[in-house]
Amino acid sequence: MNLAATTTIQGVSSIGVEAIFQLLYKELQRSTKAREHNCQEVAMRIAAEVNRICNESKRIQAAGTVEKSAISLAEHRLQQCLRYHELGSSRGRTELHGTLSAIIYRYINPPQRQLSYQGRLVIIEDFLQNFYLEALNAFRRENQLDATYSPRTKLDLAEYMAFTERYAKRRIPLPGRQQQLIILRAQTFSQQQPPETCVDIEQAAEGSGNESDGSWEEPAVQQLRSAMATQPEPEPQEETLRSVVVSELINYLEERQQSDCADYFALRLQDFSAQEIESILGLTPRQRDYLQQRFKYHLIRFALLHRWELVHEWLEADLRTNLGLTPQQWDNYTEQLDEKHRSLLNLKQQGQPDEKIAKILGLSMAQLQKRWFKILEQAWEIRNSLVSGSDTSTHE
Repeated sequence: MNLAATTTIQGVSSIGVEAIFQLLYKELQRSTKAREHNCQEVAMRIAAEVNRICNESKRIQAAGTVEKSAISLAEHRLQQCLRYHELGSSRGRTELHGTLSAIIYRYINPPQRQLSYQGRLVIIEDFLQNFYLEALNAFRRENQLDATYSPRTKLDLAEYMAFTERYAKRRIPLPGRQQQLIILRAQTFSQQQPPETCVDIEQAAEGSGNESDGSWEEPAVQQLRSAMATQPEPEPQEETLRSVVVSELINYLEERQQSDCADYFALRLQDFSAQEIESILGLTPRQRDYLQQRFKYHLIRFALLHRWELVHEWLEADLRTNLGLTPQQWDNYTEQLDEKHRSLLNLKQQGQPDEKIAKILGLSMAQLQKRWFKILEQAWEIRNSLVSGSDTSTHE
């Protein structure tokens, strides 16, 4: 973007609010069918938010990167808004709901209550309805809107949903660490169980008339990435399982103090390009490359060792389906295994616990896990090599 700089933010030469507004306004007009006045209102609110952040951020001011930060913030908010606008009210709500559910899943666990999986989903639904109302009030307050304001057009709704996602992910400083705002709210809700307050996002719209980076695309990661990526109209059961896998992976990363990998994962799920990720996370290309390699390592460990049952159930490649292989592939695969690996696989299929399998095969638990990882990895490579081959033949 080539915009003229003006001195508007605390005496620092930077992108002016008017220039940011014009950029946003023109792109909204080009990318949506919203009315001119509606595009102006949304563009002005986003421009004002960008200006406020650049004014209040000590990090941005101290770094002297106001112009670059203003452009990056404006672009990010614009793309979020356009993405929800393209999804529409129904699919947009499903996407937002799934994203937030994945973040809070492990934290919605009322004390002294052993909730079933389905019971936890009901509690999550109750919590998020409250959170949507809190986000709407925050949106009104931060944009100096009337207390009765509600999104009425498709563009208004997209703006609100994009804001809600950002609001949920805000980092709140705590002693010795930071935590996302929605997680703090979920923990409090889980303790107190406040009454349900319902805000129907879909009804709010009734008035409405890549550049990729290598490791993410490698065969060992393609299947998991493909399944995790946003899908147009997922079935409820499929979307629920997807949310759990995403949630478990984020928890896995955070428990291992890999929050930067979790941030990278969240951005890749939204199909941000490598350059966009570098801009948002403030990384150099070399730093981003290192981060994606580290993420790939943890992703494979998660999928083939830590939570292999969950991931393979989701991919419909569990032991009941011969790890997703056809009968002929399965026969060829098992014939290539040595006797100990074949015995391990058979015992797993019988449902024997790991402790008993280790004793039968004379292995330590570490040795058993290492062998099982290798078995799953080989089957994973067969599935993905077949997928890659079919893709190639299609293109030819």
